Amino acid sequence: MAQSDQSVAAVNDAVRRQLIDLLTSGNAHQPFEAAIKELPAELRGVIPDKLPYSIWQLVDHIRIVQWDILEFSRDASHQSPPWPKGYWPSEIAPADEAKWQQALTQIRQDRDAFITLLNDPQRDLYEPLSHGDGQNLLREALLIADHTAYHIGEIILIRRLLGAWKS
Repeated sequence: MAQSDQSVAAVNDAVRRQLIDLLTSGNAHQPFEAAIKELPAELRGVIPDKLPYSIWQLVDHIRIVQWDILEFSRDASHQSPPWPKGYWPSEIAPADEAKWQQALTQIRQDRDAFITLLNDPQRDLYEPLSHGDGQNLLREALLIADHTAYHIGEIILIRRLLGAWKS
């Protein structure tokens, strides 16, 4: 491998590591796992006064959006849900503990699957996907991180309003 090829590979590896860190640890914000840790079950479906969503709705929205971005990134035939209705749960609270845990598990599994895409040396972070309108894997990773961070902030705000956040 030529010197410049090694430099490009090193930069790409560094970018991949930074993206993975952003997706898993949060950097400038709390990671998803911290935002939901020890959340009392009875608060998952509470919508504080003058706010539009419960924590459950935000968690399930994060799940749906991340799944959609993952599938879009790895499957050219993927059909996204209708916007905006298909990206938000209709229920204010999870039906039961199993539904809550299922959503959390899917969020972790889909994040791990996206990280697998990022770690695939055959995937160019900057090359436009064969479908879509110019999106690339780097953009999709940043989109997941940005979207999730935004809603993590909302989850923490709701927890603060409900007296269920230890800062």
